[in-house]
Parts: sequence; C-alpha cells; structure tokens
Amino acid sequence: MQTLPARANRLLNSLVAVVLALASASIVLWQNSRLAVLWDLSYIIENSYRMSLGQVPYRDFPFPYAPLTFLTQAALIKLTGRVLSHHVIYCAVIAVLSTLITWRILLRILEHTPAARILALVLTAPLIVLGVYSIFPHPFYDSDCTFVILVCLMLLIHWSRGSRSAPLSFLTGVVLVLPIFIKQNVGLVFTASSIASVVLLIVLDRSRNTRKYLWLFAGLLAGLSAALFLIHHFAGLRNYVQWTVKFAAQRRTPALSEMIGVYRAPHLIWWLVLFLFGVALTHRTATKAAGLLRTCSVAAIAIPFLWPTIYLFLDTDSSERAERLVNLWPLLLILALITLMLNVIWQLRSRNTDGDVYPIKLLLLMVIIPTVHGAFMSQQLWGSTYALWPLFLVVVATVISTLNQVNIKITNWQSAIGDWQLAIVTSLISISLLISGTYYLRSHERLDYADLDDGELTHAHLAPLKGLTTRGSFIPDFEELVAYTEKNIPRDDGILYLPGEDLFYYTTGRMPQFPVLMFDHTVNPYSPQEILDSARNRNIQWLIVKDELQLEEEPIEKKDELMGLLEKDFESVESLNNYEIYKRKSAEEKESDEEDSDDDQLDKPR
Repeated sequence: MQTLPARANRLLNSLVAVVLALASASIVLWQNSRLAVLWDLSYIIENSYRMSLGQVPYRDFPFPYAPLTFLTQAALIKLTGRVLSHHVIYCAVIAVLSTLITWRILLRILEHTPAARILALVLTAPLIVLGVYSIFPHPFYDSDCTFVILVCLMLLIHWSRGSRSAPLSFLTGVVLVLPIFIKQNVGLVFTASSIASVVLLIVLDRSRNTRKYLWLFAGLLAGLSAALFLIHHFAGLRNYVQWTVKFAAQRRTPALSEMIGVYRAPHLIWWLVLFLFGVALTHRTATKAAGLLRTCSVAAIAIPFLWPTIYLFLDTDSSERAERLVNLWPLLLILALITLMLNVIWQLRSRNTDGDVYPIKLLLLMVIIPTVHGAFMSQQLWGSTYALWPLFLVVVATVISTLNQVNIKITNWQSAIGDWQLAIVTSLISISLLISGTYYLRSHERLDYADLDDGELTHAHLAPLKGLTTRGSFIPDFEELVAYTEKNIPRDDGILYLPGEDLFYYTTGRMPQFPVLMFDHTVNPYSPQEILDSARNRNIQWLIVKDELQLEEEPIEKKDELMGLLEKDFESVESLNNYEIYKRKSAEEKESDEEDSDDDQLDKPR
C-alpha cells in the first residue's frame, strides 16, 4: 500500500467512507420508496412487535427462527415506538456499516498488491447495488447475519495479525457465537468453520503464541454459555431446540442433490477451464508475443465474470439475466477452494511468520466457503445469495491477491499476474458486477414471488406505517380495514387474521391472541382442525380473511378445508374492498345452523 502522510491518509479514507456510506444508504432508501414485500416485512415486524409486548418465542408461540433479528427490531419498537420508517433507517445503517467493513477487509487482503487502496475501492463499488439490504430492503435475518459475519471476519483479521490483546481475543470469541442466534443454518456452519480455521492456524503458527488462542476459546465458551443460559431462562432450551432445529429442519432443509446441483451446470466447466487457461497465460515470457499473451490472459480471466453483463445485450428476460449473475457463485466457490489449497501449500512450504497475509487468506477462505454452502441449506443458490454479496467480493479479492503474490512452481512453470493485468481484471469484474447488479436490483427479480409491478404507487397515511410504499391498492385497502376494526372490534377481542400478509397488530397496537401470525408451510405447525380447536380454546371472536394477496401463490395449505371448518363457528358480517370480516356465532345461531344442516341431510333423496 502506498505510503501517504498520516493526515492525508485519514482524510482520503474519510472521503471514501463518506461516498460509500451515502451511496449505500441511498439505495436502501430508494428501494423502500418504491416497493414493500408485505409478507416478509409483516413476518419480521409483527413477531417483533409481539415480543416487544412481552410474549416469549418458543415458549408462548411456535417460532422456527433464531431470535436476534426479531429481538433487535423489538428493542427498536420499545425505544422509538411503532413507526415503520425507523426500521427502514435501521436497514440503511446496517447497509452502510456492512459496506464500510467490507471495504476495510478488502484493504487488508489487498494491502501487498500495487495500488491496493484503489483496487479495494473498485471492488467495494458493486456493494452500492448488491449490499446486504439492497436487494431486499426490509429488516431480515439473512442480511443481519451477513453483517455480523463481516464484523466477525474483521475481528478475526485483527486477531490473526499477531495481536496479544486479551480483551480483543476474548471479544472475538464472544462475537463468533452471535451468527448462530441470527440464522441457524448459516450461523452454525460459520461458527464451526471459524473454530476449524483457528485450529489450523494453531498448527501452522510457529510463534507458539498460545495466549491469544486460549483467550479466543474462552470468549467462545463464555458467549455460547451466556446465550444458552438466557434461552433456558426465558424460553426453555427444549422449546428452542424443538422449533429452531427439529421443526425448522423438517420444513426447510433441502435434499443434498438440490444443494450440489448448482455444480452440475454444463457451462461451469467451460468457465473454469477458461479462467485457469488465462492464469496459465500470465507466465511472463521473453518472446515478442508476451504482450499479446498477457492481453489474452486478462480476457480469459475476466470473461466468466463479464458474462452476466454481456448477456444483458443478448436477452431481455429479467429472470434469465438474474440467473447469469447468480450463477457466478459456483464458479467463484470452486476458484476459492483452489485458492485455499494453494495458500495451504504455500504456508506449509514457506512457514511464513512475518507478513501474516497468508494466514488471513486461509482464515477467510476456510470460513467463507462452508458458510456460503450453509446458506444454500435454506433456499439454495437462487434464493439464498441476495444478502451474501459482500462475502462474494471478499473471495474475489482473495483470489486476485493470491494470483498476484503467490508463485507456485511446478517443474519450470510459474504463475504471477502483472500490475496492469491485476488492475484491469479487478476493474472489469467490478464494472460487470455493478452493471449486472443494477439490472438485478431494478428488476427485483429475486422478489418475483410478490406482485410488485401492478397498479399505481401508493403511500401509507397511518402514523405507524409511515414509510410504507408499494404498487396496487394493498395499502389503502388495509387502511380501510384498520379503520373498520378500530370502530367495530373491541380491542380486547381475539382476532384470527388470515393469512397474515399485513402489519395488522403492529399498526393497530393490539395484542396478538393466536399463537401463529403467518399461515404458510414454513411457520405454521397446525392442521386446519387444530387451528379451529385453538380458536375455540382461546375464545377468538373475530376472523379476518384477506382476499387478494400480494403473494403470487396461496400460502395457506388446505385453505378450503380450513375455511369450511371455520365457517361452522364464524359468520360473515362485513365485506370490505379486500377483506372479509367474520364474527363468532352465538350458541343459539350455531345450534340453529346445525339443525338446518341436519334437516338438509334428511331432505336429500336416497
């Protein structure tokens, strides 16, 4: 890294940080100003609201997710009140911090390469459109988990650079536990791979500085013990395991063939061969064709990453365009594995103890590769990568840095990328990600499970919904429902709200009295008969059913059977623009309906 006067260096870093922060925050705010994914937004905020009222997940109601994202939003509600724009600001802040931390990590990775500061900035630029809260702009556990993982990686980098600070080592160990309690599949794999990578560093560390390792493991043990104690105290460990491990695995874990299916794409082998061919061409020869060979090497290395942008000119289908971008992940993960093996070989052969650049690369790759595959366990490649792009860029920087610095001699073959080649390859990759990522963002193809394109753009007027914007009549129809309930439904009456696609309890300030707020396969453990029985046992007085959903598919399993059962206990009292309102029948009405049903059965011809 080029040396600058300390004051100039701080000023330049501050300027870069401000530009990245403003750009990242602007994208999140812009996304929220044009769309709202009602189903996912409601699930996070509604459950966070009920937690803010004192209801305990796992103990008081079924809950198949880790708690920290929801507890964070619950704390925000307690501190600042029920105003949706506060949650939007939260997303913008996390997006900014994630981008800045990624930039600092890239600076560490590239610090031994020419023009490291510029290259780090160039590689960070795509996060303006591919940041943790850019694609999906509402509070969510995937995004929060990536943010905390980035914090962990930054701490691990500082820790691995030979720091003897006991507080830093202990803090690093404590923080490494947090992802487990944000998203189970990603967090468990991340923490386990972090422990494995630390063990490898112990084997490779010739300094025998055991003190920092002991403090880190002490922090790990303390963090995990504290978390388990709190869960046991408030919710019960058995309840926690039942819902976040057993039930979640039953409803969400894909088959292994689906997870590894991304590596069977026929184009993948050709992209890999082309990339490795480009690396081979970086061998500097003394021939007159050396310049041409290096130019060809740059093209061969960059073309696989340029393909998503090139494809924009070949096809107008937004789904196909998005698929080309997402399909970069399998290629990069294979390259990351190759890079990891090269760094292990280098570390074992050189026993490098002075620069610590190789331990950093080992650490990052050993953690990120399994973590990304852990994310695939929920929604595979297409659905799980929207918040992982900072990790993508960390891996890209690690691969590029390795190509630039590590010379692997096999007989008389040597690989090293020249300075200008490094800069061009990095710039081309960044530009391609920025362009294709912008199209991916604007098309909101990742959010195609919701109707986000039909109708005029509407804004919420109710105070708790300040900041909610989306297309169609969903918002004004919901505000009509809120007005009706405030006027006609007593606040203490229990309500069963189907299927749960709105911020109903958060907006009205009512206490949820039914154990499930969302009725889809992944979160609802009850059969139609069990839902009816629970409504009776809890004396639910009102049933509200949303007619037209923003979701493209009906989330309620066996909806016709469920409605048939519920209509035995509830009668329709009002039809609003998009909602049917039912009230529990009195005992006399129910008895009369049963007699009429019996008479109908007798009148039927035999």
